[in-house]
Amino acid sequence: MLRTVGVFLRRRTVYWGLASLVLLALAVSFAAADYLDERELAAAPGQPSSPPAGTVSLRINVAKRTLEVLSDGRLHKTYRVAVGRNQTPTPFGEWRVVWKDYNWGTGFGTRWMGLNVPWGMFGIHGTNKPWSIGSFASHGCIRMLNRDVEELFEWVPVGTMTVIEGGRTRLNRVLKYQSVGPDVVTVQLKLKELGYLEDRADGIFGLQTEEAVRRFQQDRDLEANGMVGTEVLAVLGLKP
Repeated sequence: MLRTVGVFLRRRTVYWGLASLVLLALAVSFAAADYLDERELAAAPGQPSSPPAGTVSLRINVAKRTLEVLSDGRLHKTYRVAVGRNQTPTPFGEWRVVWKDYNWGTGFGTRWMGLNVPWGMFGIHGTNKPWSIGSFASHGCIRMLNRDVEELFEWVPVGTMTVIEGGRTRLNRVLKYQSVGPDVVTVQLKLKELGYLEDRADGIFGLQTEEAVRRFQQDRDLEANGMVGTEVLAVLGLKP
């Protein structure tokens, strides 16, 4: 009996050891594939190392996990990035780089470019976790390889327009003057699309947004109170 138990335990140990080796090999291969994908993107045709000649702007696509550098509105270079997890999403909207710094803190890599998001501290920065690039991994910031953010840092002046798109948010409250948040961005972007708002979608329900809502309500024979509730959301085509 004891001999049988001993043989069983030895066999189970061997099986677990083999299974662990297989899982380790798979993890290494996936990590290597991600690294190769990033290397291939960096080396792809049309990926220059020289700075853009025109006015620089940035476009970040959350769904694709990419950051595009635009020169006078034309694509100059694309980087792979990590973005926020579902619990801590990257704030979509139209922002500006408002300050830049070196070695800003632990986990932020070698460069930091802060964005003027009104409901939190978000930025574009490097990382000490390069394997996370290309995934949903951050607390909302845009995470880049250190070598990439060091290059980008030199190209991006303070004031650079940064559009973050491809995000989603919940619309579950009445929005009015002085409301702040990602749901305000969603409404602002829709008002811009319909031609009612010219200002950027900055997540702040200010006087221009209120006036845009009033004009939209008037054109749709709704009470022109400048507030966005479920009825206005429905007419805007936004599901609460």
